[in-house]
Amino acid sequence: MPRSEDALVEQYAPLVRRQALQLVSRLPSSVELDDLMQAGMMGLLDAVRRYQVVAEAQFDTYAVTRIRGAMLDELRSQDWLPRSVRSKAKQIETVVNTLRQSLLREPAESEIAQALGLELEQYHALLDEAAGVQVIHYEDLTRHSDGGTDALEFLEDETREQAYFDNPLNLLTSQGLRGALIRAIDQLPEREKLLLSLQFEQDLNQKEIALVLGVTEGRVSQLRSQAVARIRAALAKDQWDAMSDSAEFQFLL
Repeated sequence: MPRSEDALVEQYAPLVRRQALQLVSRLPSSVELDDLMQAGMMGLLDAVRRYQVVAEAQFDTYAVTRIRGAMLDELRSQDWLPRSVRSKAKQIETVVNTLRQSLLREPAESEIAQALGLELEQYHALLDEAAGVQVIHYEDLTRHSDGGTDALEFLEDETREQAYFDNPLNLLTSQGLRGALIRAIDQLPEREKLLLSLQFEQDLNQKEIALVLGVTEGRVSQLRSQAVARIRAALAKDQWDAMSDSAEFQFLL
């Protein structure tokens, strides 16, 4: 890389961090800041090599577009899951909701397995296959919208994004969703609630959580999949999944 390119990359590296921080604050906790910054640096390098000096186009404006585009591409690749995995997770969510309504409480694992027509070991295997499912997927955010637009499209336009959050009604809606998520977590069985607390509040890894709970790492993964299924089922019951604008979810997660 020519020395002038090195100088530009060094000069605008702080811009990459600022863009990454802006995005990560509106995304699920599973998204790593370092991953966004790495993608952003590749976008900056691409901008440096492609930029052509013209009066109407300042380099920093061009660079921001390339940086954010590279970060959004990274987010899309992170959120990819086979449809079969999402289908299995949806099976569990549907059964959990049905049992909640009939039992008026959180169903036990054995009850979920029975409703699915599975032995307990088979149900555990299904949880293993559903591993990696997030509380809200990017594709969930626009599944009720017209035209099948990209759920991350909202983040590509900073002006539109800021305008959204300047609207008090939209912020109130976002706070309502946050409250629904808190209630859904609060209704979880104690062990699943503790697992999420250890992961997201105490920042423990899977091996450390397994030691605290006295189970295997594989069992931790199963319990997390089950907790996520319960939360998604609760949000679906309250029709939060029917909201077509992704901004509420990006603000929360």
